[in-house]
Amino acid sequence: MTTVPMTPFLRLALRLDAAVSGACGLLMAGLPRPVAALTGLPAPLLLGAGLFLLAYGGLLAWLGARAALPRPMLWLLVAGNLAWAAECAALPLLGWVAPNGLGIAFLAVQAVAVAAFAELYLIALRRAALRSAA
Repeated sequence: MTTVPMTPFLRLALRLDAAVSGACGLLMAGLPRPVAALTGLPAPLLLGAGLFLLAYGGLLAWLGARAALPRPMLWLLVAGNLAWAAECAALPLLGWVAPNGLGIAFLAVQAVAVAAFAELYLIALRRAALRSAA
């Protein structure tokens, strides 16, 4: 198994993702009913997603403290973030939830943010591949 050395760029991406995920998780898990009232999203969905994001943020913080990461872990982060973005778009499009305008914006911001984090991890993977090829 190959590893990707921790670079300042990768560490920053992991820490930013951890901070954003943790903050969003705190909001969603800590205040699911008020957020549901504002967004039209179901409180149980917000609570479950918030609890997941708290754990995910902790994992990212832990990964950011490592000297290197297994390459498959970074690919898993890319895939997970892209899946989260797709789910944020799919929820209202498939009629699984009926958010109001603020809820749609809430989902859209999440989709864009996690897609951006996926891209940051892809950049880190590309840079690592270039370094190892040189």
